[in-house]
Amino acid sequence: MQGKAELVVELLQEFYSDKLTSLLAHEAGSRLVSQFDFNNTYQYIVNREEVQLSWLSRAIEDLGGTVPESGAAPPRSATGKAKDGFRSIVEEDARGAQAFVERWRPRVDAMKNARHRNMLGVILGETLEQKRFFEQAMAGQVDLLGRRSEQVGPRVGEVLPTRWIE
Repeated sequence: MQGKAELVVELLQEFYSDKLTSLLAHEAGSRLVSQFDFNNTYQYIVNREEVQLSWLSRAIEDLGGTVPESGAAPPRSATGKAKDGFRSIVEEDARGAQAFVERWRPRVDAMKNARHRNMLGVILGETLEQKRFFEQAMAGQVDLLGRRSEQVGPRVGEVLPTRWIE
């Protein structure tokens, strides 16, 4: 019979793997979402997920567990017209965020360890925030991370699918 600590480690490892898959999907999606404001939002989400994974890895290691190895990014592709091709990526990510929360909320709520339950609860809350960002992007809102000054001018431009060109 497994002890309580081993069960907590297994749950944290499974949660870590699931969140890592989400991170890799968002990294891949960010390469396909070129509109500047939407791409910045993806960069913000990726950054938050990296922080969340660092929390999880620390908790796993503190309990004597091993952090799961990195996986492969799921294949992503934009569908539809070039102007609206990002929609399929953003819609998929909104559904994925909701599914993640639905999959994990009952298990997190049932945890006895308040420290780990609260940490996972924060991650679930931030995942719902990601879902809200995705829904706002689908609605065409571009001020997802804050409003720009009107003096700056109209929003134009796109980001490149790769960071460095040699």
